[in-house]
This record gives sequence, structure tokens and C-alpha cells, in this order.
Amino acid sequence: MSDHDHSHHTGCSEYRDLSRRQFLASSTALSAAAIVFPEWLPKVTLSNHFSSTRDILVSVFMRGATDGLAMVIPHTEARYYAIRPTIRTPAPDSMAANRAIALDNRFAFPPAMRAMLAPYQAGDLLITHATGHINNNNRSHFDAQRFMEVGRPVDPDLTTGWLGRHLASVPPMHPSPVLRGIGISSGLAKTLVGAPQTLPIADPANYGIGGSAATRTARMATLRSNFEGSANPLRAAALDAIGTIDLLSRLNINAYAPAGGAVYPNTSFGRGLRSVAALIKADIGIEAASVDIGGWDTHAAQDPNAGQMATLMTGFAQAMTAFWIDVMNTGQRVTLVAVSEFGRNAIENGSQGTDHGRGTVMFAMGKGIAGGRVYTNGWPGLEAAQLEDRRDLRVTLDYRDVLAEIVQRRLENNNLGYIFPGWRPTFRGGTR
Repeated sequence: MSDHDHSHHTGCSEYRDLSRRQFLASSTALSAAAIVFPEWLPKVTLSNHFSSTRDILVSVFMRGATDGLAMVIPHTEARYYAIRPTIRTPAPDSMAANRAIALDNRFAFPPAMRAMLAPYQAGDLLITHATGHINNNNRSHFDAQRFMEVGRPVDPDLTTGWLGRHLASVPPMHPSPVLRGIGISSGLAKTLVGAPQTLPIADPANYGIGGSAATRTARMATLRSNFEGSANPLRAAALDAIGTIDLLSRLNINAYAPAGGAVYPNTSFGRGLRSVAALIKADIGIEAASVDIGGWDTHAAQDPNAGQMATLMTGFAQAMTAFWIDVMNTGQRVTLVAVSEFGRNAIENGSQGTDHGRGTVMFAMGKGIAGGRVYTNGWPGLEAAQLEDRRDLRVTLDYRDVLAEIVQRRLENNNLGYIFPGWRPTFRGGTR
């Protein structure tokens, strides 16, 4: 079972009615070459020179709306334990075997997140809490995901992603890149739509054309000759794809050996991050990657200590930390961000789960991140009067503040009005 498959069993009807694959395919019908940018988007001027000093950006999307109050627990608040009688994690100062692990004097990890203590304690992991979309109370998974990925809420005209616009507004990092962006998925995540030289590749280790291996070389040559005479954008897109097939077959990602003893879990998310690590280290020009981890739509039987939520958090934390050991601790200039479309209700429901909510957690990881702390833009609190609609953790920090600082300070792109149109970010000191 893949990471995402859990959501079909416990998620809401929206997830049961529309599969992830259908969503991706329908949301990315346009190729990057055919994108039309809205007239109101600011114009950008590109340099003709490549730049190798900025960070590579890995975007992780926790699809399904993750429960930030389960991942990062406000362990000093009595109200947390009162409103979650069956899905709480015991306090760090309790005698329970599954007690939480204090991060500071306010927040704690459940045992399932233990693996991420290493990057946190090294100062390379920043957690922001009560984070999400300010003033956008949309609780439809796919609408909220779309708004977050395009970087502007409630705008049907914006069809490109914030990370796609980043790549479209900076020169390549590599003098002759084969592939600048990759989505580890069967259809390109909205985050990367609009990016040049970017493809969705669900399994980079086994990417190619079907049929007999004996005739593969001849068939590739035929494809190349057929498309070389075509007009753009078809010619460029086809030759990019053919060149990528050639390149990935030579890289032999299946034989990739992670550095530092890093062990990626054998989940779709773990395999995805491992493939991204192999591509980054191959130095082929990758500047951006998107990887999904699904299953967070925990309406029933959530159980953060021994159930589905615990399994999800364990796999998430282990894969994230393996990537940190393998890539960030070996000198690669890489920043990773992990977001979710919204959080869950602060109060557990009658099925020992949580329904759609508002504020949640966001993670930023890398050597250029000012981490080792949980940041809040004023913790909103869990008392009934402090909750939004008396049920949800309020959003006090817009996720675009965190992303915009990373884009400008770590990705060396000052085109913030183009990447996050209509938003004036406040930098929060999240980067070094």
C-alpha cells in the first residue's frame, strides 16, 4: 500500500470520490510550454547567465490536511488533553511509555516523530505552528491544495504554481541542464506548473518507454528524428523527454547508495525522496522537486500513538531525516519545505478522529534554515473562545511569509510579486 492509499479508507468523501491520480491529471492538462500567464502578473527580466550559488528547493506536500496538533503537541496546555481524550499523546513529564518528547517549554514531538529530533537539535529544522492561509477558510481539499500551490487564494485565473514561476523567473543553475524541475508523481503537481524543462516522473529509477529492450535504442533514435523536425513547443517538449529518458537510464538510480548511513523507508514517500537525492547528487541541473505524502485525512481512528497517524508520522519523520543525513549533511545546497492544505479540528470527533480545520504545522529544513525551534506568530491558544468558530486552531502565520523568505534569501530570487502575486510577505527570520 502506498502512503496515499490510507486516505481512501479513512478519508472524507471528497478523497474517496476523486483519486489522487485523477486530480493530478485533470489539474495539469496544459503543458508548461502552453501556459498563458494572466495579464496582471508583473513582468520579469531574466539574466542570460546561469547561477550555481543558490539552493535547490524540494517541496513536500502533505496531502489530506495534516493534524498539526498531533505532530507538534502544545504539551503545557491542559485544554489539549481535555479536548482530545482518546487521540492525545501523554505529556513529556508523565510516566507513560509513549510520552511526548519536549522540543521546548511549550511544544513536543510524539514518539512517532522521534527521528526528526536529529535535524531539529542540529538547528537545521524550523517548525512553524498555527500556519496556513490567512483569511481563506476553504475546507475543500482540492480547492485548498490548489490555492496553496498557485500561491494565491481564490483565483481561478492563475494556472501556474509558485515554484514553477520561480524557475520561470531565474536563469538555470547549470550551464546546460537536461531537467530543471521534477515532480515525483504521475501528473505534474500544480506547484511546478509553468516551470521550464520540468517533467512529472512517478518513478525516476524506472523511467523509459515500454517494449522490448532489444529494440529500445532504435526506437529512441526514431522518436528523436521524428520530433527534431517538429515545431515548438512540441519539439522542445519531446526532445526534453527523450533526453531525460536517456539520462535517467544512465544514472542507475536503483543502485544509488545514500551517504552517512541514511536509510530511507520503503514507502512511496521514502522512495521519492531517495530518487530526488540521487538526482541532486548527479548534478544534472535539478533546481526544484516536488514530492507528495498522502493519507493525512484522518476522520476516524486517528490514534497518533499506535494507529494510522503514528504510522504516517513515523514514515514521514524517517524519510525526512534520511534526506537530511544523505543530502544536507554532505554539503549540498538544498532547502526542503513541507506544507499541508489546512489542519484538523482541535477537538476530536465521535469517531476518534478529526474533521477539517484551519491552522497546522509547516516544516523548513536545510543548512540555510534558522532552525532548532518552533516559531509562532503569536500562539492563538486552544480555549474555546480562542479557537476559530470555537473548534479550530487559528491561522496566525501565512505560509507565504516562510516561502517568500526562502525564495529571496536561499533561492536568490527577488521577483516575489511575481511568485506570490497580491501578497506582501513579512520575513520571520527563518533563514540564515
